Amino acid sequence: VLADTEEVWGQIMPQQAGQAYREPTLVIFKGAVQSSCGGASAASGPFYCPADKKAYLDTDFFVTLEKRMGAGGDFAAAYVVAHEVAHHVQNELGILGQANRIRAQVSEAESNAISVRIELQADCLSGIWARLAQERFQSVERGDIAEAMNAAAQIGDDTLQRNAGQTVRPHTFTHGTSEQRQRWFRTGYETMQIAECNTFETNNL
Repeated sequence: VLADTEEVWGQIMPQQAGQAYREPTLVIFKGAVQSSCGGASAASGPFYCPADKKAYLDTDFFVTLEKRMGAGGDFAAAYVVAHEVAHHVQNELGILGQANRIRAQVSEAESNAISVRIELQADCLSGIWARLAQERFQSVERGDIAEAMNAAAQIGDDTLQRNAGQTVRPHTFTHGTSEQRQRWFRTGYETMQIAECNTFETNNL
Protein backbone atom coordinates (compact mmCIF):
# COMPACT_ATOMS: atom_id res chain seq x y z
CA VAL A 1 0.00 0.00 0.00
CA LEU A 2 2.82 2.41 0.87
CA ALA A 3 4.45 1.74 -2.53
CA ASP A 4 1.10 2.42 -4.23
CA THR A 5 0.73 5.74 -2.40
CA GLU A 6 4.26 6.74 -3.45
CA GLU A 7 3.45 6.13 -7.11
CA VAL A 8 0.07 7.85 -6.97
CA TRP A 9 1.18 10.96 -5.07
CA GLY A 10 4.43 11.07 -7.02
CA GLN A 11 2.24 11.57 -10.09
CA ILE A 12 -0.53 13.79 -8.66
CA MET A 13 1.50 16.30 -6.63
CA PRO A 14 3.49 17.66 -9.61
CA GLN A 15 0.37 17.63 -11.82
CA GLN A 16 -2.09 19.25 -9.43
CA ALA A 17 0.09 21.12 -6.92
CA GLY A 18 3.15 21.93 -9.03
CA GLN A 19 5.60 20.41 -6.58
CA ALA A 20 7.55 17.19 -6.20
CA TYR A 21 6.37 14.58 -3.69
CA ARG A 22 8.81 13.68 -0.94
CA GLU A 23 7.89 10.32 0.47
CA PRO A 24 7.18 9.73 4.17
CA THR A 25 8.66 6.96 6.27
CA LEU A 26 6.38 4.26 7.62
CA VAL A 27 7.01 3.01 11.16
CA ILE A 28 5.32 -0.19 12.26
CA PHE A 29 5.14 -0.65 16.02
CA LYS A 30 3.49 -2.78 18.66
CA GLY A 31 2.63 -1.54 22.14
CA ALA A 32 4.45 1.78 22.36
CA VAL A 33 6.69 4.00 20.27
CA GLN A 34 8.76 7.18 20.55
CA SER A 35 8.36 9.81 17.83
CA SER A 36 9.48 13.41 17.33
CA CYS A 37 5.93 14.32 18.39
CA GLY A 38 6.40 12.49 21.71
CA GLY A 39 5.61 9.01 22.98
CA ALA A 40 2.57 7.05 21.90
CA SER A 41 0.92 3.84 22.99
CA ALA A 42 -1.33 1.42 21.20
CA ALA A 43 -4.29 3.28 22.72
CA SER A 44 -3.61 6.32 20.54
CA GLY A 45 -4.03 4.39 17.29
CA PRO A 46 -2.22 5.14 14.02
CA PHE A 47 -0.85 8.68 13.70
CA TYR A 48 1.32 10.92 11.55
CA CYS A 49 4.09 13.07 13.02
CA PRO A 50 4.85 16.15 10.89
CA ALA A 51 8.08 16.83 12.82
CA ASP A 52 9.80 13.67 11.54
CA LYS A 53 7.55 13.08 8.50
CA LYS A 54 6.74 9.55 9.62
CA ALA A 55 3.45 7.64 9.68
CA TYR A 56 3.18 5.38 12.73
CA LEU A 57 1.01 2.28 12.53
CA ASP A 58 0.30 0.12 15.54
CA THR A 59 -0.27 -3.48 14.41
CA ASP A 60 -2.81 -4.08 17.19
CA PHE A 61 -5.05 -1.35 15.74
CA PHE A 62 -5.79 -3.51 12.71
CA VAL A 63 -6.87 -6.36 15.01
CA THR A 64 -9.13 -3.92 16.89
CA LEU A 65 -10.51 -2.59 13.61
CA GLU A 66 -11.55 -6.07 12.55
CA LYS A 67 -12.52 -7.76 15.82
CA ARG A 68 -14.08 -4.92 17.84
CA MET A 69 -15.19 -2.43 15.20
CA GLY A 70 -16.39 -4.80 12.51
CA ALA A 71 -14.22 -3.22 9.83
CA GLY A 72 -12.24 -6.17 8.54
CA GLY A 73 -10.76 -6.73 5.11
CA ASP A 74 -7.45 -5.91 3.53
CA PHE A 75 -8.76 -2.74 1.94
CA ALA A 76 -10.04 -1.42 5.27
CA ALA A 77 -6.43 -1.68 6.47
CA ALA A 78 -5.21 -0.10 3.23
CA TYR A 79 -7.54 2.85 3.82
CA VAL A 80 -5.98 3.41 7.26
CA VAL A 81 -2.47 3.47 5.73
CA ALA A 82 -3.64 5.78 2.93
CA HIS A 83 -5.27 8.11 5.50
CA GLU A 84 -2.02 8.52 7.47
CA VAL A 85 -0.07 9.07 4.23
CA ALA A 86 -2.70 11.71 3.33
CA HIS A 87 -1.65 13.63 6.45
CA HIS A 88 1.87 13.64 5.00
CA VAL A 89 0.46 15.01 1.74
CA GLN A 90 -1.21 17.78 3.78
CA ASN A 91 2.12 18.45 5.48
CA GLU A 92 3.95 18.66 2.14
CA LEU A 93 1.32 21.11 0.86
CA GLY A 94 1.78 23.31 3.94
CA ILE A 95 -1.81 22.77 5.05
CA LEU A 96 -1.05 20.78 8.20
CA GLY A 97 1.46 23.27 9.62
CA GLN A 98 -0.87 26.21 9.04
CA ALA A 99 -3.85 24.42 10.62
CA ASN A 100 -1.84 23.27 13.64
CA ARG A 101 -0.49 26.80 14.24
CA ILE A 102 -4.07 28.10 14.39
CA ARG A 103 -5.15 25.19 16.61
CA ALA A 104 -2.49 26.14 19.16
CA GLN A 105 -4.01 29.62 19.56
CA VAL A 106 -7.72 28.88 19.93
CA SER A 107 -10.08 27.22 22.40
CA GLU A 108 -10.37 23.46 22.72
CA ALA A 109 -13.73 23.39 20.90
CA GLU A 110 -12.33 25.49 18.03
CA SER A 111 -9.20 23.35 17.92
CA ASN A 112 -11.37 20.22 17.68
CA ALA A 113 -13.37 21.80 14.83
CA ILE A 114 -10.14 22.45 12.87
CA SER A 115 -8.99 18.90 13.61
CA VAL A 116 -12.22 17.60 12.04
CA ARG A 117 -11.47 19.56 8.85
CA ILE A 118 -7.91 18.16 8.78
CA GLU A 119 -9.17 14.59 9.16
CA LEU A 120 -11.97 14.90 6.61
CA GLN A 121 -9.53 16.32 4.09
CA ALA A 122 -7.27 13.30 4.72
CA ASP A 123 -10.27 11.03 4.06
CA CYS A 124 -10.89 12.88 0.78
CA LEU A 125 -7.23 12.52 -0.25
CA SER A 126 -7.48 8.81 0.63
CA GLY A 127 -10.36 8.59 -1.83
CA ILE A 128 -8.19 10.08 -4.58
CA TRP A 129 -5.54 7.46 -3.84
CA ALA A 130 -8.11 4.62 -3.89
CA ARG A 131 -9.44 5.63 -7.30
CA LEU A 132 -6.02 5.99 -8.88
CA ALA A 133 -4.77 2.77 -7.30
CA GLN A 134 -7.79 1.09 -8.85
CA GLU A 135 -7.10 2.56 -12.28
CA ARG A 136 -3.32 2.18 -12.34
CA PHE A 137 -2.66 -1.06 -10.51
CA GLN A 138 -6.01 -2.87 -10.71
CA SER A 139 -5.31 -3.61 -7.03
CA VAL A 140 -8.82 -2.68 -5.95
CA GLU A 141 -11.17 -5.64 -6.10
CA ARG A 142 -14.94 -5.81 -6.07
CA GLY A 143 -16.15 -4.91 -2.57
CA ASP A 144 -12.92 -3.13 -1.58
CA ILE A 145 -14.39 0.38 -1.72
CA ALA A 146 -17.29 -0.86 0.41
CA GLU A 147 -14.69 -2.09 2.94
CA ALA A 148 -13.06 1.35 3.02
CA MET A 149 -16.45 3.06 3.38
CA ASN A 150 -17.35 0.71 6.22
CA ALA A 151 -14.03 1.43 7.96
CA ALA A 152 -14.67 5.18 7.58
CA ALA A 153 -18.11 4.68 9.14
CA GLN A 154 -16.84 2.58 12.06
CA ILE A 155 -14.25 5.19 13.08
CA GLY A 156 -16.55 8.21 12.86
CA ASP A 157 -16.65 10.15 16.15
CA ASP A 158 -20.41 9.74 16.60
CA THR A 159 -20.25 5.97 16.05
CA LEU A 160 -17.26 5.55 18.39
CA GLN A 161 -18.99 7.53 21.15
CA ARG A 162 -22.25 5.65 20.68
CA ASN A 163 -20.52 2.26 20.72
CA ALA A 164 -18.70 3.25 23.91
CA GLY A 165 -22.08 3.88 25.54
CA GLN A 166 -21.52 7.64 25.63
CA THR A 167 -23.74 10.53 24.68
CA VAL A 168 -22.80 11.89 21.26
CA ARG A 169 -21.09 15.25 21.88
CA PRO A 170 -20.31 17.04 18.58
CA HIS A 171 -18.09 19.70 20.22
CA THR A 172 -15.67 16.92 21.24
CA PHE A 173 -15.38 15.47 17.72
CA THR A 174 -11.85 15.45 16.29
CA HIS A 175 -12.34 13.34 13.14
CA GLY A 176 -15.91 13.92 11.94
CA THR A 177 -19.06 11.81 11.85
CA SER A 178 -19.36 8.49 10.04
CA GLU A 179 -21.48 10.13 7.34
CA GLN A 180 -18.96 12.96 6.84
CA ARG A 181 -16.00 10.60 6.65
CA GLN A 182 -17.71 8.46 4.04
CA ARG A 183 -18.86 11.49 2.03
CA TRP A 184 -15.42 13.09 1.87
CA PHE A 185 -13.79 9.79 0.95
CA ARG A 186 -16.35 9.48 -1.85
CA THR A 187 -15.66 13.08 -2.97
CA GLY A 188 -11.98 12.30 -3.46
CA TYR A 189 -12.77 8.99 -5.12
CA GLU A 190 -15.17 10.56 -7.61
CA THR A 191 -13.33 13.82 -8.42
CA MET A 192 -9.66 12.75 -8.15
CA GLN A 193 -8.82 16.43 -7.51
CA ILE A 194 -6.88 17.80 -4.52
CA ALA A 195 -8.74 21.11 -4.95
CA GLU A 196 -12.07 19.34 -4.37
CA CYS A 197 -10.81 18.17 -0.98
CA ASN A 198 -10.69 21.69 0.47
CA THR A 199 -12.58 21.11 3.70
CA PHE A 200 -11.36 24.45 5.05
CA GLU A 201 -13.33 26.56 2.56
CA THR A 202 -16.75 25.00 2.98
CA ASN A 203 -19.58 25.49 5.45
CA ASN A 204 -21.02 22.11 4.51
CA LEU A 205 -18.85 19.45 6.15
